Amino acid sequence: MKIVVLDGYALNPGDLSWENLQKLGDCQIFDRTKPDDILVRIGNADVIITNKVLVDRHLIEQLPLLKYIGVTATGYNVVDVLAASEKNIVVTNIPAYSTDSVAQLVFSHILNVTNRIDLHSGSVKAGYWAKNQDFAYWKTPQVELTGKTLGIVGFGRIGRKVAEIAQAFGMNVIFQNRSIKTDIPPGMIQKSLEVVFTESDFISLNCPLTAENSMFVNKNMIRIMKPTAVLINTGRGGLINEADLAEALNSGQIGAACLDVLSTEPPAPQNPLIAAKNCFITPHMAWATIEARQRLMNITVDNLTGYLSGNPKNVVLP
Repeated sequence: MKIVVLDGYALNPGDLSWENLQKLGDCQIFDRTKPDDILVRIGNADVIITNKVLVDRHLIEQLPLLKYIGVTATGYNVVDVLAASEKNIVVTNIPAYSTDSVAQLVFSHILNVTNRIDLHSGSVKAGYWAKNQDFAYWKTPQVELTGKTLGIVGFGRIGRKVAEIAQAFGMNVIFQNRSIKTDIPPGMIQKSLEVVFTESDFISLNCPLTAENSMFVNKNMIRIMKPTAVLINTGRGGLINEADLAEALNSGQIGAACLDVLSTEPPAPQNPLIAAKNCFITPHMAWATIEARQRLMNITVDNLTGYLSGNPKNVVLP
């Protein structure tokens, strides 16, 4: 059996092992694959593993020997699942591998905004403290999380984990979800989207991107936020109208934005958020702790092993 990994570098830049996948067949691993090289590299493969390389209908129709597509991510929009189904090609994804890591980065951003550790550490190294007349100083307001309200948009696994951490900090938790939740943990309250944006000191976007919520964070939604509110997005960049958010930040309409995702990745240099005031951007790394990537690798192998044994797991359907 021939296995081709089309873009393995993000998952494994060298700190993990492909050994268990290689045991399952003749395995070729490419760090990255450009569009013009996709068909040639797949060739007569039985199995392809992809993260961001697009596997559309046109490509699938040119691969009569293909039997299995493994997506090394939770989202599987890079694959035309309907076209694959029509060709009896099994498509799998990797659910729930990065919940803890993403929730951790949400609070890394929140704590960065409230305490600005790097800024103050840098000022000490630059000699500011040694020259200071007082025993203590702070260059930005220091904000305590206890008693503040965290609003969460999307109350799935990640949203719930973020909520649990928030409660450990003594925060009040409100959330919005597209369906009514009945198994709500004590102290957490489901509210409308408008109420979440109006009442929250911090707002964490942990929902998937759909046609219905594309760029729902726009000037109208930003207008109802508190002037000190902080927006955190570890979901998808397309949830935000980036021009509207940049304008709001530059004018001081809201306190700050903390983003791990943008609408286009890598971003264009002229993306207005890169230079926006009080905008803290990390390069889509919430999922990338070594522990999360090891889980992702393990589930990738487990998914394929299950398929080969006649017991496919995490199969996605059109």
